[in-house]
Amino acid sequence: MHFTSERRLDDGVLEREFTLGEIPGTLWTPESAAPVPLILMAHNNGLPKSAARLVARARHSAARGYAVASIDAVGCGDRPRSAADEQARAELRRAMQAGEPVDGIFESLIGPLVEKAVPDWRTTLDALLELPGIDGPVGYSGWTALGIRLAAVEPRIAAAGFFAGGYVPRAQREEARQVTVPLLFLLQWDDEGNPRQRALDLFDAFGTEEKTLHANLGGHTGTPWFEVEDGKRFFDRHLK
Repeated sequence: MHFTSERRLDDGVLEREFTLGEIPGTLWTPESAAPVPLILMAHNNGLPKSAARLVARARHSAARGYAVASIDAVGCGDRPRSAADEQARAELRRAMQAGEPVDGIFESLIGPLVEKAVPDWRTTLDALLELPGIDGPVGYSGWTALGIRLAAVEPRIAAAGFFAGGYVPRAQREEARQVTVPLLFLLQWDDEGNPRQRALDLFDAFGTEEKTLHANLGGHTGTPWFEVEDGKRFFDRHLK
């Protein structure tokens, strides 16, 4: 892991950009003399690590005693995309503009993104846990489809917070039964791109015996900020 820049933010958080081979990432850490738990934070459906809502959540968590890391995995954010990815995204835009069904297109786009992203996240987790000042346990927050796969295959993840707004491929809906860590699931009740019943069915499918559903009125980007505070309390219970 090679750090390429760093800056101390006005809330005391240290923000550092890094590269790990071809993987670009950002690490936010608090002012703390003791080792702190780690939260891996991913934006829905492969959007960039620099997305404003993700950065705001990361800084909030870091200021309250966590190391937080995000990366652009293969095909996500600013990483190069394959011709198949670009074709699927173009077809998705066309179908949405035409008001046509898009689940099949999402399936062909998001499924491969998850498959390619998981190895990058596990490689990053290996490197992060070798850094001084970062200790377990590890939490995950954000993109549901990726989080399901990570929680199913990565035993170091001790708790997860998922946002229900992103498309979840069929393979990950089946894998949800393998998620056994404590779970906080956030649902926007009026999300125009996420059928409510499908999200409720997914929540029901998770295999964990400790799962909580928070549903709020509003559209896709309307998650209330107080859910960030509730998420902090959730991770405090399970990571500290």
